[in-house]
Amino acid sequence: MHRTDSSFRRHAGGGSLRRFSFRRKPTRESVQEPTSTWSFNSDTHEWQLLRDDGAQIQLVYNKSEHIPLKDFAAEIRGGKDIKEFLLSALVLLDVQDTSIWDLLEIILRRIKQTSVPHNGGTSSTQASSLPTATTTMISNTVISSGSSGHRENLNIDEIKQALFVNDRVRILAKTLQATTATETNWTYDQSWLAIMCTSPSIVKRHVAIARLKNPCNLGRNCQEARFIVFILSPMKEKGTKNFLETGRTFATIFADIELRAKLLKATTQQEFISIIDKHTDNLMEQQTSTARNSFIDPFDDNTNSSELLKVKTYYCPILSDICLDFSRRLPHYLSDYYDIFKTHRGSNKVISTAVFLYFACLLPSIAFGVLNSQVTNDQISVSKAVASQCLGGLFFSIFAGQPLIVVMTTAPLTLYVKVISILCAWYRTDFRDTYALVGLWNSFFLILFSFFGVSKVMKWSTRSTEEIFALFVSIAFLVDASAHVYQNFAWNYSTTACKQYDEYWKLRRLNKTIPTNLTGDVLEEPCSRDSSLLYLLLTLGTVWLGTFLYKFKQTPYLTSAKRELLADYALPVAVIIMSLIGSLLFNKINLQSFPVDHENIFVLVRFKNVTLKQILATGGLGFSLSLLMFLDQNIAGAIVNSPANKLKKGKAFHIDLFVIAILNGWLSLFGLTWMHGALPLSPLHVKALADTEERVEQGHIQSVIVKVRETRLTVLLSHIFIGLSLFMRDILKQIPMPVLDGLFLYLALTSLDGNQFFERVTLFFTEQAAYPPNHYIRQVPQRKIHLFTFFQVLQLLILCFLGFSPILYTKLVLPIWLVAMVAFRYRILPKLIPIKYLRSLDQRL
Repeated sequence: MHRTDSSFRRHAGGGSLRRFSFRRKPTRESVQEPTSTWSFNSDTHEWQLLRDDGAQIQLVYNKSEHIPLKDFAAEIRGGKDIKEFLLSALVLLDVQDTSIWDLLEIILRRIKQTSVPHNGGTSSTQASSLPTATTTMISNTVISSGSSGHRENLNIDEIKQALFVNDRVRILAKTLQATTATETNWTYDQSWLAIMCTSPSIVKRHVAIARLKNPCNLGRNCQEARFIVFILSPMKEKGTKNFLETGRTFATIFADIELRAKLLKATTQQEFISIIDKHTDNLMEQQTSTARNSFIDPFDDNTNSSELLKVKTYYCPILSDICLDFSRRLPHYLSDYYDIFKTHRGSNKVISTAVFLYFACLLPSIAFGVLNSQVTNDQISVSKAVASQCLGGLFFSIFAGQPLIVVMTTAPLTLYVKVISILCAWYRTDFRDTYALVGLWNSFFLILFSFFGVSKVMKWSTRSTEEIFALFVSIAFLVDASAHVYQNFAWNYSTTACKQYDEYWKLRRLNKTIPTNLTGDVLEEPCSRDSSLLYLLLTLGTVWLGTFLYKFKQTPYLTSAKRELLADYALPVAVIIMSLIGSLLFNKINLQSFPVDHENIFVLVRFKNVTLKQILATGGLGFSLSLLMFLDQNIAGAIVNSPANKLKKGKAFHIDLFVIAILNGWLSLFGLTWMHGALPLSPLHVKALADTEERVEQGHIQSVIVKVRETRLTVLLSHIFIGLSLFMRDILKQIPMPVLDGLFLYLALTSLDGNQFFERVTLFFTEQAAYPPNHYIRQVPQRKIHLFTFFQVLQLLILCFLGFSPILYTKLVLPIWLVAMVAFRYRILPKLIPIKYLRSLDQRL
């Protein structure tokens, strides 16, 4: 039996109580459970879950994201979007229809009306009042003419599918709304809503603003909407003109409650438009007049004035800048050796980066040593180049202020050595004496530059100038590698012996008589076309394998730790594998290798036959060389100390310059190769020690540095290994020359990452819809970007002409042109491109 609850109620007519029973309560077993049915939709190829009442259960994914308010002063599209809207204003006032679908039909009909030619083909942009009655349905396709002359078929069904999640769930797919936040709470601003839509049938952007007569409930977060902003945008649109950026423009002005209050009082559409126009102008004026913190320049001295005064008081004022560098870097000197072991994967980073620098410094020094050996008749041999790289790297890593800079001999220095060698041959002077004198003069001028704080003038060298020179260095690597490949083909592929072999076998196939000049001893001379083909394959194979492993962490293969490990050892793995392939797998083919001698490396220059005239003449060469080293060293330091790298221990440009001066003076006395801060090795060293993360913005992936491990150990260990390599010269000789050329190509390609100049060059050939959402794309008109890039390309071409010209004295003008590029940036470019645009294009991020 089930228990029945009873109760007593007083009778209405008297004071007696009457007992009565309630109906028995249903138990859990008697309640009917709801049921649902699974079915497969053949049209959509999806499973459906249906309830008994026919309702369909679906999943909806919601994601909220913060986006910044539009900067009308810096982002050029903000003001342009408003002005374009004012020219073809689509404004609906006091609309009574509260359905999103009805409002959309009204807007599509208005688009058709404003696009139909009137009075001889002119477009009617005069806004007309709308009836307050509910709008009747219109056809499924609205045809309008775009401003570019293309006819636009607005397919309502497609727009409906893009506007809502799907046909059954009437939830808006893309909306933009403001929030109001306090210290304890936050709420949605429910008085307005921006609705965005993209569709293949839309050819040009359309913006419409509707003011509702009565507040409308548009969903949980917008229950009292008075303003609706519709944005219809094509599927493919430039990043700064897509639906989100257009919606952000209008959402920024509608977020102001003062504007909305004024718009509610507007009685006519012209007044409505005028209010928006004046508000936008006032907003632009207010944002323009607001003082902004500029980006930190690496050459600016951020030390407080009291510390600067203290240094100038207790030390010589001339040495104040180098003393400031000492006071900034000295407290971190010991921590440069052990801080890295306190970080995540610090030990692994030390080993992988040291191995990377070992190959990245050793192999180019061998390659440049080969070039110096050829132009100096072995007076600067490969062994001397390797020894100077070892000693220079060790010296700089111990005494330098910024240990992340990697010093090495470079292509411009190799060209300079060639100039000195040719001049010595012309004037019949001793090369070692002249080389040492030029190096000592160079050190003298560099010491003066460091003592007098001349590095501060480099703050006038903008990012664009530095990137032009960085790209020039990459082109120099490319030219050297290509020249070696071309030279090998000229020696082995297109030879007289190979042509005779071709003619001989052609006659044999045709069964013709073979002339006597193609028989006998003539055919005994070998034709080594296989050597040239293998040379090309090893060169391209090295650069391909290196870049593939370098980019391997962007692939989904293996685990994250293994991908990062392969990327860290990309260059060593590529060099070792290709060297083994060339030396072992194809050992029957004669491959070109570099000469290795076992002579005494450290022979002091005696200065026996030096004249006063020679000393004075070398002073001019030394000053030109000091300008080149001064610019190269400071440009490498500026790129390493860029704010984007987020370094913590401070800069030391003057200390680095002083160390470079002492180092090169010492190397000159022994006839060893000069060196300075190298590109692109220094930025690549920073990236090797950095932790990065990939951020996606509007479909574009950007790699951002999170932190950099600042240490001296990587350069120190790698150059200890290079010093040990001097005892393994016969093993190093097994590395084929094409692998060295492949290394040059690898360094040239990997250095292009993050070079904005190269990115802007690619914009010439990129579809506008695929432009990345960079700061300069938002803040600078497209024509100004291309004009600025054109002038950069022009400066680069002049730089390449001076560097690679067969005319001897043009190479001496190269440092002077680098200085002239700075003058061109500040004297001529501002007359062609507004300064505010130049700041956006040139700022260091």
